[in-house]
Amino acid sequence: MKIRITQFKSKIGASKAQKKIIDALGLHKLNQPKIHESTPEILGMVRKLQHLVKVEEVND
Repeated sequence: MKIRITQFKSKIGASKAQKKIIDALGLHKLNQPKIHESTPEILGMVRKLQHLVKVEEVND
């Protein structure tokens, strides 16, 4: 299963660790979605950023 991750809030004011996670997910601009496999590692990263990103399931 794949998920679409969209950053909807700015990373200004986020901790250094959260900024590194945003970069690791490949999120560079606001409202620009990125599709990832739904692995435990990705879901853990998303959980740390739940106040900054929106997650949707993608049906392929």
